Order: sequence, then structure tokens, then C-alpha cells
Amino acid sequence: MYFSKKKSGTFSSTVLLVCLFLLVCACETKLPEKQVLQGNAFGTTFAIQYFTDIPLHLEKGVDSVIDAVNRSVSTYQKDSDISRINNGDSTVVVDAIFSHVYDISEQVYTQSSGYFDPTIGVLRNAYGFGDEQPIEHIDQKVLDSLMRFVGFQKVRLLEDGTIRKADPAIYFDFNAVAKGYGIDLIGKYLEDQGIENYLIELGGELLARGKNLARDQRWVAGVEAVDSEVWQRSTEAMVALDNRAMAASGNYRKFRIDSATGRKYVHTINPLTGEAQQSDVTSATVIAPNCTLADAYATAFMAMGLERSKLLLTKLKEVDAYLTYADSLSPSNIFMTHGFEMSLLLPEIPD
Repeated sequence: MYFSKKKSGTFSSTVLLVCLFLLVCACETKLPEKQVLQGNAFGTTFAIQYFTDIPLHLEKGVDSVIDAVNRSVSTYQKDSDISRINNGDSTVVVDAIFSHVYDISEQVYTQSSGYFDPTIGVLRNAYGFGDEQPIEHIDQKVLDSLMRFVGFQKVRLLEDGTIRKADPAIYFDFNAVAKGYGIDLIGKYLEDQGIENYLIELGGELLARGKNLARDQRWVAGVEAVDSEVWQRSTEAMVALDNRAMAASGNYRKFRIDSATGRKYVHTINPLTGEAQQSDVTSATVIAPNCTLADAYATAFMAMGLERSKLLLTKLKEVDAYLTYADSLSPSNIFMTHGFEMSLLLPEIPD
């Protein structure tokens, strides 16, 4: 009888010690907390939300990524590799950033049948959307002369890392893809620091990985309404991003009115005709595995128009889109892929 009592007491004490040990361990284990890093990059602002259970100082690392992208592919930085190449320096040996952006651009150029083309720099500058003064009057004769310097098939990245151009005046412009690539590089930097759950927003483009641990759910993003004002932006749909990226393109703000002729030039340029005219697609929001592709295809769909975009989307298994377009019946229509529709968050119905 005495032995049985002693055994029971020992068991109870052991259980108590184990519980106390687990409680102490639980107190010492710090749960990941949400941190926010904000700044400026690529002519716009960014905000990075991420979760970590240890103190991290990411500012210098993120700045280094941004500086590296600018030194490689920024046309606004006069001593960048792309600026030197645009100015006729054929001795420039491009770095990995330029090479990757070039390769992805070639991929989307091919897939889009030339509607995405980073050699439209002379046209962007001529219309007043680049880093040079616009041409005052663009007629068909001027346009024909400019089109001699447009066409991705007229350039080549050689094995020694240099660029060969059919004409020295060909002007690279990676603005429709470089920002997305920069976001992807920032994401890689975060992951190298051990961060698995984050959301990067830069100039309206997004890269989501993991979850929003504060809400124990996927990261959520909004599709901007075409008619929203710049000072009071509104959304017309909400989507959940499951380890995906999202980018959008639209002409509802990006246009220029020629003061002499009153003609409206939109930001999207058709590389096949050289025209800066609106297609029937008024905005394109794209979800893709990475922000580089989302950025590039959003631009491509704007130039391609609705029917060509729909056809291409049937071939792009990992790319989904939400397109607004105008037709003879209505200036405001919506087409979305099945994958995009599956990502939509339905509004909650109040009780």
C-alpha cells in the first residue's frame, strides 16, 4: 500500500515538472511578428510586410538590390549599362540582371507575337513617355522612320555578354518588365534572410509568399477600378494571392494630350504599327508565378487587344488575367480567366 502511494506521487510530480518545462519553453518561444519596411524605388514607393521572430535590419540589403537593378537596366540613370548600350557603346558586358531581363523579354516577345517588345524606346521617347523630349508632330512619315529602329529580332545578346544591334539607334526600354524583376529580386533577398511569409507592394505591383500570419490567411490584394481617381483610388474586386504575383497596366491615367493638335497619345504603344492608340482593352491585371511575367504580360495584353489576349491566355497555363474592355455596346466590360475567378474573394453578406 505504501509502495503504491509513493509511485503515484512520483508520477504526479513528473507530470507537473513536464508541464512547467513546456510552459517555460512556450514563454521563451517568440512568435513571428509583422514588420513593415517602406521606401522609394524605381520612381515610386514600396511597402514590404513580412513576419519574423528575430530582429532583422533589411534596409541596406533592399537598397542594394534596388541600386543593382538601376545600374543595370534603368534608362533614367545615365551611366547604367542600358544607357551606355543605348548610346552606342558596343563594348558593355551586361550583368546577370540585364541578361535575365533580356531572356524573359525575348520569351514574352515570342509568346505575344511581337506585341511585347522592349526595343520600342525610340517610340516611347517620341511620344513623350520616355526620358527624352517628345517629337512635336508625328505623322506617318516620321512614324515610318522611327519604326526602322523597332524590333526585338534586330538585337542579339552574344555569348561574350555584349549586345549586337542592327542599328546603333535602337533604344532598349525595359520599363515594362524591370520593375517586376526588381520586385522578384527583393523577394529572393528576403527569402535568403529566412523570411517565408511576406508581401511586397511596389508601384501597385505585388509579390506574395506564404501567408499573412496575423490573420492566418492568404495575402489579399485589390483590383483597381478603372474609373477611380488618383487621389481616392477604389477597388472593384479583391483577390487572394497564393504564392503568386500581380501586376496591372492601364491607360486611364497614362496618356498625353498634344497641345498643338489636341491628339491623345496613350501610354501603351503597339510595337507592330508604332501607334500610341488605345486597343479595346482598357486595363489588364495579371496574376503569374512571379512579378516579372505579370508585369510583362499586363503590358502585352494592353497592346494585343481582347481577342488576341484571350487566345494567348489559353496557352499560358500559369498566367491568369482580369481584363476590362470596351465594345460597341458598352465602354465597361470584364473578361477574366477561370484561374483569376477562382482567386476572387466574394464579399461577405451581412446577417
